[in-house]
Amino acid sequence: KGDERMPGKKEYIRINPADSVAVALQPLAKGTDIILDDVQFALLEDIPQGHKFALHTIEEGEPVIKYGNPIGHAKVNIPQGSWVHVHNMKTGLGDLIAYTYHPEKKDIKKRKPDEFMGFRRVDGSVGVRNEIWVIPTVGCVNSVAEKIAELSRKYCQGSVDTVVAFPHPYGCSQMGEDQENSRKILADLINHPNAGGVLVLGLGCENSGIDILKQYIGDYDGERIKFLNAQDCDDELEEGVRAVRELSAYAGTFKREPIPCSELIIGMKCGGSDGLSGITANPTVGGFSDLLISRGGTTILTEVPEMFGAETLLMNRCENEQLFDQTVHLINDFKNYFTSHNQTIYENPSPGNKKGGISTLEDKSLGCVQKSGTAPVKGVLAYGERVKNKGLNLLSAPGNDLVASTACAASGAHIVLFTTGRGTPFASPVPTVKISSNDRLYNKKNNWIDFNCGELVKEKSVEELSQKLYEYVLKVASGEKVKAEEAGFHDMAIFKQGVTL
Repeated sequence: KGDERMPGKKEYIRINPADSVAVALQPLAKGTDIILDDVQFALLEDIPQGHKFALHTIEEGEPVIKYGNPIGHAKVNIPQGSWVHVHNMKTGLGDLIAYTYHPEKKDIKKRKPDEFMGFRRVDGSVGVRNEIWVIPTVGCVNSVAEKIAELSRKYCQGSVDTVVAFPHPYGCSQMGEDQENSRKILADLINHPNAGGVLVLGLGCENSGIDILKQYIGDYDGERIKFLNAQDCDDELEEGVRAVRELSAYAGTFKREPIPCSELIIGMKCGGSDGLSGITANPTVGGFSDLLISRGGTTILTEVPEMFGAETLLMNRCENEQLFDQTVHLINDFKNYFTSHNQTIYENPSPGNKKGGISTLEDKSLGCVQKSGTAPVKGVLAYGERVKNKGLNLLSAPGNDLVASTACAASGAHIVLFTTGRGTPFASPVPTVKISSNDRLYNKKNNWIDFNCGELVKEKSVEELSQKLYEYVLKVASGEKVKAEEAGFHDMAIFKQGVTL
């Protein structure tokens, strides 16, 4: 049972030798004997799974150390063996910071790329799915897009997986950068190689209509992309289905073929985190990232607000000073976004995060950036900007699960890896691999979770699980469906920043 101590499992862990707290890997009762190399004591109170306890007395005002870094300060004296959480510690972060570049050069050993079975498009790009996407230019035609997709699925031909609509509430009554965001994201999805064919469905009177979007799409293959304005036809459903049938006939001719994994782009995101996320799931994804990058592949780390407090670790891994400067802007621009809306920068951990054992934004961020592995930062991307450089990229997007995962897809990710300690059924425009941080979640929500990192609480190593995840991702890239796909889930969301007219 989840509330009982389980024999054969590790009970607690000190992540870094410098840490002043350890983390309970399973629920620990008051009076439990704690024995580490240099300390021995009994717990003064019950410690829930994923939560922290003090390894020695932490005086009021002193930093609380986890992952070898401060995650906040003690609000009161915290005795050895006490539960350490929001009731007795607080964030130590301020507002804007003057950053200094202290490069840490870490090279990833090069390996020969493995292969997966993907779809090579006419323009040379690569997809891991062969779907037909119906993309509305404006929310007014969302229901029409969904109906066209529903009516068209029976006409899928050849290698076409399915027909999917991506409704959204944008495309009109927007101004400035807010409207630009919508146009860029829609164009990115229209050009995404996981779609073998795309029907762009417009209304005919919206701000971000088809003629405008064509400027953002650029050169396109007329066999792969078709356009339809609902106001211009007698029966938009009939004409929409006819267009999708033509797209399916075209896309159905593509066949999977061997492709080096150096062409894979993988997004990395976490949500509904718990106290084990930064110990099990996120380090496993970090190990995966290093494995893929060592074979010439690309990963994208996003959710900028969840880098606050750990950003210097990423800045110092930037390959050059120009990337460092771009990362400083990435961080400070998001802080200014918060303050411009009169919001507190560092009040981030959600109620679910806190219940799972995360006490401050530093706590969350230091666990979050574990997903980045050890590779140098090779690129820094604006929201809606597509990947140009192989290796690790940082992407500007908020922490919201669906918005950030959509942003990864728009920047070119073929697949998104999503780590979680609490679980979620959501999907994104691309296959979204749910990775649990604990056994309980994996066993309870097996219809949501694709990969379990709770095994690390037993005797599995991060290296073993990272290799296992790498092999699983290649299977997904080759066509194995994730749980969200099996359920028929496909979601998307655009970052809303401006006023609505």
